[in-house]
Amino acid sequence: MRHRRLPFIAGFLVLPLTLYAVLVLSPYAQAFYLALTDWRGVSARAEFVGADNFVRLLDDPQVLAALKNNAVMLLVVPIATVVLALFLAAALSLGRRRGAGVYRVVYFFPQLLSVAVVGVLFQFVYTPNSGLLNGVLNLLGIEGRSWLGDPSLALWAVMAVVVWSAVGFYVVLFCAAMESIPREILEAAAIDGASALTRLTRVVLPLVWENVQVAFIYLGMAALDGFAIVQIMTVGPGGPDNATEVLGLTLYRNAFAYGKFGYASALGVALFFLTLALAVLVLRGSRRDRVEMA
Repeated sequence: MRHRRLPFIAGFLVLPLTLYAVLVLSPYAQAFYLALTDWRGVSARAEFVGADNFVRLLDDPQVLAALKNNAVMLLVVPIATVVLALFLAAALSLGRRRGAGVYRVVYFFPQLLSVAVVGVLFQFVYTPNSGLLNGVLNLLGIEGRSWLGDPSLALWAVMAVVVWSAVGFYVVLFCAAMESIPREILEAAAIDGASALTRLTRVVLPLVWENVQVAFIYLGMAALDGFAIVQIMTVGPGGPDNATEVLGLTLYRNAFAYGKFGYASALGVALFFLTLALAVLVLRGSRRDRVEMA
């Protein structure tokens, strides 16, 4: 068995590696190749154009508008979601509040809804004349707004929905991490005079930092996407005046509305490397010494 170990292991790896190459690596390779062509999606042949598609990306006003909006989402969505989730998780896990389990179910409930349902639901919430949000504001004597029709508000309205739909999952994730912290550590910090905020930032946060890293990566990927919620909620979609245009929507429009599959593939390749760079930067930029619990 010792002498035939390599053939034995290789026999088990051939099938999964073959499936991975066919189902995962092959589509990536095809997308990279199409990004270098002018393929329009229906022609049998595609002419090789080199890096022309990537050069055009830098001069496309729609791509630049989408990149700007994705950058705003990349700054706001992960930070807002993680901060809110940490606060709620600390209140539920460290405070030992009665009925904490019920609150976790309530916070997690948006995860049970599909993106389509969430988008349609908040379309009704944001409706200017009969929407729930403006109705509540009118009762308080505050004038309602056209949340999805005002270029200065539309992106913020969409980001609020993204945070609302994502925060419940990370509340549950952080709760699980916080409850694995020995109570003796928190009690010792309290005896030493540490306030609740100090215990959260100096004791709890370092012990759950790996979970926070994972949250930032996944939320950053969601912020760089944003296609589904923008497609469903916004006028245009992507409007008004490109105020909610995102890279995923630009890619979809170029491929299926304009028939520019080669150009759309170039945008997809650029988005792939942006996402990869984001993951690397988060992992390297947030690296810190691992805190071990004895």
